[in-house]
Amino acid sequence: MTNNVKNEAVLDSAHVGDIRGAFGTIRHGDVAARNGLWQRLRTLLAILGPGLIVMVGDNDAGAFSTYAQAGQNYGTSLLWTLILLIPVLYVNQEMVLRLGAVTGVGHARLILERFGKFWGAFSAIDLFLLNALTIVTEFIGITLGLQYLGLPKAWGVIAAAGLVMAAAGTGDFRRFERFSLILVVFSLLLVPVFMMVHPPMSQIGHDLFVPGMPAGGKLSDVMLLIIGIVGTTVAPWQLFFQQSYVIDKRITPRFIKYERADLWLGIVLVLIGAVAIIGMAAALFAGKPEFGNFQDAGAVAAGLGKYHSHLAGVLFAVALIDASLIGASAVSLSTAYALADVLNMKHSLHRKPSDARAFYLVYFLLIAGAASLVLIPGVPLGLLTNAVQTLAGVLLPSASVFLLLLCNDKDVLGPWVNGRWTNLFTGLVAAVLVLLSVILTASVLWPDISSQTIVNVLVGGGIVGGIVVIAAHVVKLRRDAETGADLQEEAKPSKLYMQTWRMPPLAQLKPMALSRSNRMWMAVLRGYLVVAVIMVVYKVTQVALLGQ
Repeated sequence: MTNNVKNEAVLDSAHVGDIRGAFGTIRHGDVAARNGLWQRLRTLLAILGPGLIVMVGDNDAGAFSTYAQAGQNYGTSLLWTLILLIPVLYVNQEMVLRLGAVTGVGHARLILERFGKFWGAFSAIDLFLLNALTIVTEFIGITLGLQYLGLPKAWGVIAAAGLVMAAAGTGDFRRFERFSLILVVFSLLLVPVFMMVHPPMSQIGHDLFVPGMPAGGKLSDVMLLIIGIVGTTVAPWQLFFQQSYVIDKRITPRFIKYERADLWLGIVLVLIGAVAIIGMAAALFAGKPEFGNFQDAGAVAAGLGKYHSHLAGVLFAVALIDASLIGASAVSLSTAYALADVLNMKHSLHRKPSDARAFYLVYFLLIAGAASLVLIPGVPLGLLTNAVQTLAGVLLPSASVFLLLLCNDKDVLGPWVNGRWTNLFTGLVAAVLVLLSVILTASVLWPDISSQTIVNVLVGGGIVGGIVVIAAHVVKLRRDAETGADLQEEAKPSKLYMQTWRMPPLAQLKPMALSRSNRMWMAVLRGYLVVAVIMVVYKVTQVALLGQ
């Protein structure tokens, strides 16, 4: 049965109404067909935003540091990891944009409602702690950029924090989106920096599409960096942000195909930025004393000024500040959306701060707290940056598992549930992420772990994980055949039914029935993640104490 607005699950009335995007408006209830090219382009322009912001926001201060480290320490040999991450980026973010458009309920609230208070609280705490640390790294990036530009650190950080707060606090969704998309445009400053340094394009093309490991690099260090690249390119906050932002922008199932196009544009920009940083850093420091001795993104800007030109260094520093601003804004908003969603409070950029006090208070306090922390002398800022990327890589598998389960919940997504191939691919991705997390944890427990041991874990774990995922897929196919699910799937719902189906109110949903095996694997995964997080915290504390 097609749902009407009164029977939808939308938790905040401000999430229903006209789509007021940065480049256009779509009236609420507009069901007109978009037949001509101009009509489709106008619709796309109005929808543009969520995919671009979430993707470019992921090329933040932490990404600058991680990608520059990969280029400065290992040349372009790890570029291939970016190509492998493209389908992971798309599949994960496509699932959350679908959840947002169809359900009207944020990711954190869905986890709470469908998996219970324990899992909901665990996920919210994971997100809050990781995001709070991530926002600190954004302001670290701002201080590094300011330092190269010769601007006062304290006043620059205060101005940046004020700008980010003001952009979200106007009570006008369109103004915030325009501010964010201006930052997206400025992220392209990396392109002229890349062209100035002029890395060898043939080598970049080869390393993008031909996987290989750096010659002479210690495998355990390389694996930790690869996990960092995964953590910074496919970060957990992205899942929560895009789902809530799609809801706040009032995007419905009718416009999912346009939002998918928006997502692809964002992925292209992410790839351009990542390749530019790695390729530029590799070419800049090749044959120089700094090669293999990465410090931070500020040192990369200094290297550009030293070995190329002051202009190149300035452009890189401005791009770093720009990336940090969009990252701080998006990550803070992700956290505020999630907490307000779980606690059933008003949470919309369409509302003024006086009309959604708790939502904006969380947003403002996260920004103010992070800005204050980076101004405290003696705080191990570089250590925090590395810890955040590693923690993101560790926590991502659990987020992927919940996402996969939600996207197979027919009470939640109805005709929009995942297809078989999406499930198979996502299951394999989750298995790979768990495997990478195992290697990370092992490297913390046994710092002198040999390269051969890591290879054995990769090969053995890959085989076992692949067998488990494929076996689970085969079992599901057999069950579907026995219950007649195959025949049901062949009867495709009409386009109108797909475009108008919305999740009913949460109170009307039947309790989610998890199988015993699902509960067991979820408990095992969470137990492992607790151990992995403790090991990362232990490692960070140990390094910090040794550095004193």
